[in-house]
Amino acid sequence: MAKVLVGLSGGVDSSAAAALLIEQGHEVSGAFMKNWINAEGLPGDCPWEEDLEDALAVARKLGIEFRVVDLIDQYKTRIVDYLVEGYRTGITPNPDVWCNREMKFGVFLDYALDQGFEAVATGHYARRRLLTNGEAAVLKGADPNKDQSYFLALMTQRQVKHAMFPVGEMLKPRVREVARRHDLPTAEKKDSQGICFIGEIKMRDFIRHYLPDKPGEIVDTSGKVLGQHDGLHLYTLGQRKGHGVASPRSGMAYVVVAKNLEANQLVVGWDEASTAGLYATRCKVGMLSSINEAFDHPMSVDALPRYRAKPEPCQLVPVEGGIEVRFHNPQRALAIGQICAFYNGGRLLGGGVFEGIYE
Repeated sequence: MAKVLVGLSGGVDSSAAAALLIEQGHEVSGAFMKNWINAEGLPGDCPWEEDLEDALAVARKLGIEFRVVDLIDQYKTRIVDYLVEGYRTGITPNPDVWCNREMKFGVFLDYALDQGFEAVATGHYARRRLLTNGEAAVLKGADPNKDQSYFLALMTQRQVKHAMFPVGEMLKPRVREVARRHDLPTAEKKDSQGICFIGEIKMRDFIRHYLPDKPGEIVDTSGKVLGQHDGLHLYTLGQRKGHGVASPRSGMAYVVVAKNLEANQLVVGWDEASTAGLYATRCKVGMLSSINEAFDHPMSVDALPRYRAKPEPCQLVPVEGGIEVRFHNPQRALAIGQICAFYNGGRLLGGGVFEGIYE
């Protein structure tokens, strides 16, 4: 049995994780990570005080020690600054994946180990297994509709060794049953859909708070001017709606296919395989992180180029500064800055960041 610090977010998943660990006989404490309080007046709902109250109520109900860990400064430096700088330079970063690597299993894990805990537990829908060589592996969650292993793609072996994912072994309805069985106040609480640690704030509003609008032309793939955009950082590749350009084709919408930073132009085209820049079979992935096996030799794997994507077979070939990913089938709207996760069947191998997209 282990001494475990559970990251209680105020939601049902982390609450049930704590209850399950207690049932398993572990020595459990709870902690609320105070990473964001929306002191800057962003539009939207950031219910951190409500979440803190719910986390405290869960800890009291379970009879476990509870603490608040203030990580606001680290979150600003490691997540917010990264996010804003990414959008400023024209890429599409993924804050949730970096939150897990840098915050939950970064500074929070370091804090837990310094405090004498052996592991950090969260409410992620993923599974951890110990291998015969003593290393720890990450498997997809038992619930295929809730699997969150993609968001753990940048974790290291050290982080995985000290991680626990109790709810990843069961389906979501059973998780709520656990919470009801322990009469937890979060048992019927609605799942959060916001940015990691920030809440129900639209990404567009969040970015606009830090980066001023920089209007420019919207052009088609031939260079014809079709309209005006508010700022390239407000749009993503593959975006069908919200760019403000009506399509002359019935039933066929314009989609964003490129950003010309030098000319400050947003390029749109038709959502079809022949549109240049929209589909690609080769890309470069850098900033690699592997859990058990280094990406230093050619290998055939399945890739998830985005969350909720279906596994795509591909070949990984080492190149300078990363790997080249060669997909068997063309992939739509791969975006520089996003995360690509790699799997061998149901086991997460690791992942990296898209740094170059080729035809």
